[in-house]
Amino acid sequence: MKQKLEKRFIQVYTGNGKGKTTAAIGQAVRAAGFGLKTYFVMFMKEFPYNEVRILEKLKDFITIVQVGKDDFVYKKVPPSEEEKSKIKEALAEAKTKMLNGEYDLIVLDEIFVSIYFGLITKEEVISFIDTKPENVELIMTGRYCPQEIMDQADLVTEMKEVKHYYEKGVLARKGIES
Repeated sequence: MKQKLEKRFIQVYTGNGKGKTTAAIGQAVRAAGFGLKTYFVMFMKEFPYNEVRILEKLKDFITIVQVGKDDFVYKKVPPSEEEKSKIKEALAEAKTKMLNGEYDLIVLDEIFVSIYFGLITKEEVISFIDTKPENVELIMTGRYCPQEIMDQADLVTEMKEVKHYYEKGVLARKGIES
């Protein structure tokens, strides 16, 4: 039997430090342990990340959707209309899932980076937030969180990079960063 929470909040994980997505995944796993269901959208992350593979084992509780590429960032070109369309459609689908009562937790991973790179507008995300029912927890992650969204959130955690081995030339390692 699924257990219920009395009140659900809006959480933001932002900042330039490591751990925003990891924190959101941890919350989804914790929610699953309590019998809650999570709809987890990974924006700009179509790469086959290891966490996606292992979370497949929890598919009765956690649904993961990966949408959008980030190659335009490295190419230093604006995102294509196709990529913008994918992001907008994924946000609309997440809104449908949030409103239909099937999910207890909605995660919009890297949504703020999607705003920053012009894939979606801050206003579209604020509109999404404004429709959140009381019985759904909402977690949003990514660098560059707009102040207006921080103001709407009930919890804001800023991950701050103090030191990182990336500065010494260490690339993303399988099983740790990817």
